[in-house]
Amino acid sequence: MLESIGVATEDEELYRLLLREPDLAPDELAARLGRTRPALDGALHRLEVVGLVTRSSRKPARWRPSRPDVAIDVLVSRRRAELDRVAEASREWLAEMAVPDRYQPERLVEIIVGQDAIAARFAQLMQATEAELLVLDRPPYATQPDEADRSVRGLLSSGVRVRGIYSPDSLQLPGAVDEAHSAVDAGERSRIHPDVPMKLAIGDRRQALLPLAADRVIDSALVVHSSALLDALVRMFELLWDQALPIARHHGDDLDARLITMLTAGMGDDAIARRLGVSTRTVGRRVAQLMDRLGASTRFQAGAHAERRVAAEPHGEGARGREPGEASSPAGGHEGH
Repeated sequence: MLESIGVATEDEELYRLLLREPDLAPDELAARLGRTRPALDGALHRLEVVGLVTRSSRKPARWRPSRPDVAIDVLVSRRRAELDRVAEASREWLAEMAVPDRYQPERLVEIIVGQDAIAARFAQLMQATEAELLVLDRPPYATQPDEADRSVRGLLSSGVRVRGIYSPDSLQLPGAVDEAHSAVDAGERSRIHPDVPMKLAIGDRRQALLPLAADRVIDSALVVHSSALLDALVRMFELLWDQALPIARHHGDDLDARLITMLTAGMGDDAIARRLGVSTRTVGRRVAQLMDRLGASTRFQAGAHAERRVAAEPHGEGARGREPGEASSPAGGHEGH
């Protein structure tokens, strides 16, 4: 657990034993852990240096563990500061990097193999994005979305614009509609499109990451750098964006807000009822009322009209969504690649 902040596994084992039994003498500690006294003394010294134990003044000496919530917080803060210095140095090293011929084919597209490598490259893309992130979101998902969601929220909090297009399938997963509305409330601009062709993330229109297969999980992905291919991917995103329906910020009845998004995603009454925790009859009645109020002839049309209407309001389609001069037009967290 503590290796990430510079505490070796064997030292952590000793610290945990002291937390449970703080009155053990050094010889007893060595016997319990199956270590020699020199090895134990070395471990105690290392723990003392990082502030996890203190030596008592009485004879014979005893070692007391520091409170873990306080001592470990200090170590975490130190490691965070060290990592910040490393990140700053990496930006300075960028100036030392030889500038390649951007049109060498082998430098325009990379193939990344392995889920860990793909996850690391996705994290790099997120960290390098300074102005705008474009995302296409659709199943299947190889990993849990939590880390990607946190990264997107971090970008939003730092002022980066995030635009995401969901496939209906992605919104039919448990909790996905609530997460999409939460992302919109955080400032993301999100839309639904019935035919999202692939998963895709584009950072600042300079780099894109996409899987090699659209309909199944495989352990390889493409990184596309500035090129005609990247320009085409950005253009495809913009065309899909213009066709997509908004997931708007809703005010008032939260149940209706989620209902409208589920209708737009093409979900049936039974599925909607399970997600909302209400009866199928309740869903049918509210859908009928919504269609009557909007003058819609189909369920999808009702969801689309409602989403567009809310998006056109002053607080629609994301708190930071519309740039100056942008027309009001129909327009969420994202799963990991």
